[in-house]
Amino acid sequence: MDQHEHGPLAGFTVGVTAARRADELIALLRRRGAAVVHGPALRIVPLADDTELLAATKEIIEDTPDVVVATTAIGFRGWVEAAEGWGYGSGLLDALRKVELLARGPKVKGAVRAAGLTETWSPGSESMAEVLDRLLAEGVDGRRVALQLHGEPLPGFVEALTAAGAAVVPVPVYRWMPPEDLGPLDRLLDAVLSGAVDAVAFTSAPAAASLLARAAERGVRDRAVEALRHEVLAVCVGPVTALPLQAENVPTHQPERFRLGPLVQLLCTELPARSRTLPVAGHRVEIRGHAVLVDGELRPVPPAGMALLGLLARRPGWVVSRADLLRALPGAGRDEHAVETAMARLRAALGAPKLIQTVVKRGYRLSLDPTP
Repeated sequence: MDQHEHGPLAGFTVGVTAARRADELIALLRRRGAAVVHGPALRIVPLADDTELLAATKEIIEDTPDVVVATTAIGFRGWVEAAEGWGYGSGLLDALRKVELLARGPKVKGAVRAAGLTETWSPGSESMAEVLDRLLAEGVDGRRVALQLHGEPLPGFVEALTAAGAAVVPVPVYRWMPPEDLGPLDRLLDAVLSGAVDAVAFTSAPAAASLLARAAERGVRDRAVEALRHEVLAVCVGPVTALPLQAENVPTHQPERFRLGPLVQLLCTELPARSRTLPVAGHRVEIRGHAVLVDGELRPVPPAGMALLGLLARRPGWVVSRADLLRALPGAGRDEHAVETAMARLRAALGAPKLIQTVVKRGYRLSLDPTP
């Protein structure tokens, strides 16, 4: 976790589950002031030497299908590169020039055109559901449809085409697998469970499913789902990515354009909107995930101090007893002296000691300004 300069996400911590393009997403978040916890939830395993991909490529060259559906840019590029490595590159491209070539979205369209091909159609929604609707509306009875898989099977898609009379040729270019090192993913899960992250950004459905699967393996799935439902914001790059979370009734947020830039901009809007802003002792105090803005100045606060401040802010102006504050401190035990120590550090971190008033023999309270 790294603390960065003041920006729209300063004071917030964002979890990143991506493996591919993770560096780009993390850089965008840090540039806006966020601290980042990176826990890759999966890894991509290319199948360039896989006999299934070779067999599918030969079948498409020898018996050209009616339709080919390209689902991901990295997968389509990997397929063409693998075919070239086997000596079938020109044969595959010749076959693809003869088919109805559907590209799931703009990035796939770019990969198709980079290969010297032209897509027949691409949905505006980047949704496989829209691709399926088009195929079923056209009619697929008696047609052969080659489907470039994007890391995991698409059973609903394949079953719908098969039920409508199509012969489906799967093209398995790569697979999603759990990360080889589970340590970073477990640390991200721990941060979700403890509330140490304010949001988690998901850029693929397999990553969301993998995070939940790892939580289940550790026996904490219910707790993780509960945290994502209430305390931790789940932000997804698009509606397809959100499906595994929505199946668990986790509220998700998606940008209008399914890209990393709009995803980060959405976080820049949503997270500050969730922060608590109060007029205290003549100052404007905005409480964020692991820091506080005092009159617009960023003040990092230790976790114990944030726990105390969070409880005081839930009852602004009211006296909170030392016993209640002690219960809010992580691992404080029974010694109320721990509250006094943490409170002293909190006041020092805030840089304005009069924000929190000591009420003798009773506890502490925020010095909330009276409303006019």
